[in-house]
Amino acid sequence: MSARVLITGGGTAGHTNPGIAIAEALVVRGLAPSDIHFVGGVRSNEGELVRDAGFTIDLLPGRGIRRSLSPDSLKQNAVSSKDLALSVGRAAKVLRRFKPDVVVCLGGYASFAATMAAITLRIPVVVSEQNARASDVNRLFGKLATRCALPYPDTDLPNGVLTGNPILARFVSGVAELDRSEARNRLGIDEERTMVAVWAGSLGATRINEAAVELTRRWRDRNDIAIYHIVGRRDWERFSDGNDEFADDAVSYTAVSYEDRMPTVQMAADVAICRCGASTTSELAVTGLPAILIPLPIAPHDHQRANARELVDAGGAVLLDDGDVSADSFEVLVSSIVAQPEGRAAMAAAAASVGRPNAALDVADVILDLVPNWTPPGDAT
Repeated sequence: MSARVLITGGGTAGHTNPGIAIAEALVVRGLAPSDIHFVGGVRSNEGELVRDAGFTIDLLPGRGIRRSLSPDSLKQNAVSSKDLALSVGRAAKVLRRFKPDVVVCLGGYASFAATMAAITLRIPVVVSEQNARASDVNRLFGKLATRCALPYPDTDLPNGVLTGNPILARFVSGVAELDRSEARNRLGIDEERTMVAVWAGSLGATRINEAAVELTRRWRDRNDIAIYHIVGRRDWERFSDGNDEFADDAVSYTAVSYEDRMPTVQMAADVAICRCGASTTSELAVTGLPAILIPLPIAPHDHQRANARELVDAGGAVLLDDGDVSADSFEVLVSSIVAQPEGRAAMAAAAASVGRPNAALDVADVILDLVPNWTPPGDAT
């Protein structure tokens, strides 16, 4: 018997990319791309991301609810509530047309309408959470879902199955196909240097960028260090001159605005300094890259700190509070890691020990287990 799966969510790439990873895994398990459909929000980027991945999507109106009682927030929330009610009706029409066997809720406001419609229509729901502390939408629907796919052992949702956070197939295959030498060659990094990779998401983080540049200034005379600095688009104009500033120094410094070759960067690096979003911590574990993790202080439910916990407890990372970020703290922590090759190797092994490269396939199996009489192509009798 065939199966049809609807995946809903978005708002950020952190929600959308795990959904695409699940869709790719469902294709590996035997579904045709036409048996998978997405529902997202018209205000976000999931439409482009999903279509580029080869899947169809409906985009519905709506926006998130502000956690504030200010007049502006109350006014926007009234509009948002109206849009959500309208979107639930439209989502119900999409479900009746597509007739999914299972609906997968990724979280975020963009997942609300289709998941609510699925529950109303009594279609089985699988919540696929990305963070160690669930989003408000997934907390709501987790209580009503048939199953919850958990990224970490202590994720706070009921009816849970530990799967890991789904990672895009191109990242997993990119890591598998690369070794350190080839990755260094692609980035133009000398193999003899210790490489420190610094990033904080596509927009970046000013405090982290400032500390990374100041650390490079302190290490101008070090010919054993390479710093690969992914600045982020927001601060690029301010920090882009670093390539010129350090061009004649012994230290190797490379600044880029954005980097879409993260498997290459992570395979080339000896240590990372970065935030601990769900995708980042999952990818670090799959790569086995030691890291200094800096939780975003305004993350809802402090979920970035919770995301870091498994890597830190395993010994694959150290935690640094955002308020303690400085060139001093970077110098102390990086030096303690790079000065001990055996300790760094132990950190790498510890990080890899909690990696879940097959998470997307495991979530796909959770979904397909809910389809009555599901048989992959070729297994039918």
